[in-house]
Amino acid sequence: MAQAAPPGIDPDEFLEAMAEDTYEIVAGLELVTPVLVTSVPGLDEIVWPGTEVITIGEDEPLKDVLARLEGDQVAVVSADAPDLPPLLIGKLFRELGRAEITVCPAEGGGAVAMACALPAPAWAAPDLDAYDAVKDLRAQAPGPRRVATTPGWHRLRTPQDVERLDPGLEGWDNTRALVTAR
Repeated sequence: MAQAAPPGIDPDEFLEAMAEDTYEIVAGLELVTPVLVTSVPGLDEIVWPGTEVITIGEDEPLKDVLARLEGDQVAVVSADAPDLPPLLIGKLFRELGRAEITVCPAEGGGAVAMACALPAPAWAAPDLDAYDAVKDLRAQAPGPRRVATTPGWHRLRTPQDVERLDPGLEGWDNTRALVTAR
């Protein structure tokens, strides 16, 4: 994620700002308990007191991460979506009423977020960075209707992607402060 920092912005500060904004989106949702899952040292400083922090390996498969989580349902949100509308996370959970996994696809490939019941379906090996995460999951599923989608969004993966941030949207305060200060 640090590679998405625009010129003149410290990559580590940019990564932290995006992750904090994304965390704030999730932490502000009703009936949701946020958990920070990270392979980046020091990010535990961005969470509210009492938030569980799970440290993972850089290349730990999402399937293994899901096996470490507790709860009835889970949504995994990529930290490089600091302006993700909370409504899209809610839609992920709503779609679990008709599918085992729901995916919010990312513009340009991959996924912004996904949700499933816990334990996660044994057939699923989700990857938010797979070029066509929905197609891959549907190929793994015993039936294609076990994977639902919501409207898509964008992720910040290159310096040019900051142009996708909508100044009219609320939130993304930390990322906004860095981008507008340059």
